[in-house]
Amino acid sequence: MDKKVLITEPTPFIEEEWGILEKHATVRLAKGVTEDDLIAEVKDVDVMLVVYAKITKRIMDSAPRLKGIVRYGIGVDNIDIQAATEMGIYVANVPDYCIGTVAEHTFALLFALTRKVILADRIVKNANWKIWTQQPTELMGTDLEGKVLGLIGMGNIGSAVAIRAKAFGMKVIAYDPYLEKDRAKLLDVELVDLDTLLKNSDFVSIHAPLTPETRGMIGEQELKKMKRTAYLINTSRGPIVKESALYEALKNRWIAGAALDVYEKEPPDRDNPLFKLDNVVLTPHIAWYTEEALKRLKRSVAEEAIRILNGMPPKNLVNKEVRFVKKTT
Repeated sequence: MDKKVLITEPTPFIEEEWGILEKHATVRLAKGVTEDDLIAEVKDVDVMLVVYAKITKRIMDSAPRLKGIVRYGIGVDNIDIQAATEMGIYVANVPDYCIGTVAEHTFALLFALTRKVILADRIVKNANWKIWTQQPTELMGTDLEGKVLGLIGMGNIGSAVAIRAKAFGMKVIAYDPYLEKDRAKLLDVELVDLDTLLKNSDFVSIHAPLTPETRGMIGEQELKKMKRTAYLINTSRGPIVKESALYEALKNRWIAGAALDVYEKEPPDRDNPLFKLDNVVLTPHIAWYTEEALKRLKRSVAEEAIRILNGMPPKNLVNKEVRFVKKTT
């Protein structure tokens, strides 16, 4: 029986992984990514490669041959993990392809905020700065050295951010209920509760996964606990921050500014009120997006798919309980 792999969406192109996989299976790109679209596509599929498409129980129920789902990336909140596990379907991700990449983008956003890079670029290009010995007050920057960086989440990416922050002479504190004290000590990071982090940080950077516990964890109450001079950066998952509360915080200057690479809704609506503010820097979910990271991602996704096609568990198995579930179809 010919093995089949379905790729839900290009990322942004699929030549590399397609070339690797076609030696092991027939590969095709889905014609659409709605639930109904995918239900119509998965009847004969053995492995699905998924970007942002939501993979529901209904989709899996329509795929009697499905052995595995591989996510292009780290987060798997768009996949019904419980349903996959109950049906004996492997779910894999690629947790290590962009650790340093996202950490670097975090600092790109941090510098854009603190050194007013975007505003300065606009002023120069519009020739709005006539006397170069009298710098505009709105371009006054903020040093990183000696400041406190608060990390929400200290997994691989959070740890990479902490290491880089130390090179800039920053003090790093972190909130992560799952981080072992020995690991924090090794990284020279002080573990604190969330309230302490919010009240004492000059910069708060989010690196937590999206879970029921973290969804909406940064709202009005949390933002009001931050310093009026503090900045918020989110390169993790948009729904961790309540955007309506963040808008009020920025508009009313509860905090100095924010930088987002992720949003509650992606892509965000054109009339998103955050777009009108001058104290927020926005990028389109590209923290992971470098040439090197993309190559690592594609290669890893293809290798995981091949393992599953060959009857082996994936290297980066998310739902480890699936090993104890016998697939009946």
